[in-house]
Amino acid sequence: MHSFSDELTRYQHKEEIVWNKDEMRGKADQIKGQVKKGVGDLTKDEQLRNEGADDEAAGKVEETFGKGRRKIGEAISDLGKKVGQ
Repeated sequence: MHSFSDELTRYQHKEEIVWNKDEMRGKADQIKGQVKKGVGDLTKDEQLRNEGADDEAAGKVEETFGKGRRKIGEAISDLGKKVGQ
C-alpha cells in the first residue's frame, strides 16, 4: 500500500499515476462496502453490514490486482525504453 509520502514523491517527480479499470472498480467497491456497513450498523441490519464487508474485501482484492497489472505494465514499458537506448 502506498503512503501519502510515496504519492507526494511521485507528484514531485511528475510521475503520473494512471489507474486502470480494476483499480477504479476496486476503489468504488470499497466505498460502496463502507457505506453499506455504515448503514447496516445504523439500522442494526446484520445482513447489510456483512454485504458491505464482503464488498469492501472484494474491492481491496480487485484494486490490488489492478495495481499489480499496472506495475507489470510499467516494468515492461521501462524495459522497452532501456532496450531502445
